[in-house]
Amino acid sequence: MIKVKRVYDPVGPDDGKRFLVERLWPRGMKKEALQMDGWLREVAPSDRLRRWFSHDPKKWEEFRRRYFAELEAHPEAWRPLLDAARAGNVTLLFSARDVVHNNAVALREFLEKELKR
Repeated sequence: MIKVKRVYDPVGPDDGKRFLVERLWPRGMKKEALQMDGWLREVAPSDRLRRWFSHDPKKWEEFRRRYFAELEAHPEAWRPLLDAARAGNVTLLFSARDVVHNNAVALREFLEKELKR
């Protein structure tokens, strides 16, 4: 199972492997405080795409399309997540306030499709 969770939420017993999937370190979060198994910066959207999207729900569908294209061009960035998901639970950590329209939600969708292949 692939879950998504804000970095500010408590660790859960079924989180499994926890990966930060942001390009930038979350504001106000001390590195020692974030319990995670890895920080995968390269799986996050490019700076250009991240700035263009700016968490605008009206741009969500186009953001997903562009982000999926970036992911398809760089399988080495997301393959470790896929391998971890095949072995057990994985939690993708994000810092955005919007829990519906963010890169971790889109990444989970992308990875779930890859798992079905």
